[in-house]
Amino acid sequence: MPIPHTELSRMLETAIVAARLGGQRAMEELRYIRKTLKNGNEVVTQADPVCQKLIIDRIRETFPDHGFLAEEGSDGKLLRIAPRSDDPIWWIIDPIDGTNNFANGLLCFSVSIAAMHQEKVVLGVVFDPATDSMYTAAQDMDAQLNGSRITVSEDDLTKFASFAVDSHLDPAQNPGVQKIMQLTRFRCLGSTALHLAYVAKGAMVGAICVSSKLWDIAAGTVLIERAGGNIIGFEGEAPFPVNPESYNGQPISIIVSSKQVSTQVQEIFMEK
Repeated sequence: MPIPHTELSRMLETAIVAARLGGQRAMEELRYIRKTLKNGNEVVTQADPVCQKLIIDRIRETFPDHGFLAEEGSDGKLLRIAPRSDDPIWWIIDPIDGTNNFANGLLCFSVSIAAMHQEKVVLGVVFDPATDSMYTAAQDMDAQLNGSRITVSEDDLTKFASFAVDSHLDPAQNPGVQKIMQLTRFRCLGSTALHLAYVAKGAMVGAICVSSKLWDIAAGTVLIERAGGNIIGFEGEAPFPVNPESYNGQPISIIVSSKQVSTQVQEIFMEK
């Protein structure tokens, strides 16, 4: 059964509070950053687990039976807390998306919180604490920025359009990326969740996310859907459903864009 609107609203309100708590703590932790390497190839700071715990604890106060899938577990693994209900709801959390930026004092990072039900994202929140920008959306609600409705851009792919390019590129996508770089004013901001939020609000016409993790993209995908955009995998497949119970950090690659340029972007990246 779908989640009732009143319950979804309560969940969204809780996610907003939790995201703000996590983001505010991240800003405080910037004063004394300590960074290490996780699994030999990812930067992590002392703030990541601290902010994650704040977020989870706040959500569990209201929804003690829900499950959690989050980036920062023990020994470099993800954190999974199984739900305790017959119709499980999972919260998907990235406490600091853009950790490399954060670790180096660059104020381009975000908190990403999503909820999944029946293997699909039903709500998402992306919070940019540096600009106090709260992006929200839910299955039966508009995408919003600080309470005002947002929609994807109606611009075409031109030299004046911004398009987000991932920093973790797959050589197989290089021809498409090069074409996008020639056609647009491409950007790489270092936070996948913010890339998706910017597409949702129309600041960018599209984005490619290569080898992203579920917690990087879950909240952003529902923002884009509710803002009128398109989301598709590199082979033309839909990125969801995904089962949080069995997800173990497998990379997920997606292309997101406004409907205005969707066909053109897909042709660029799916050209063989």
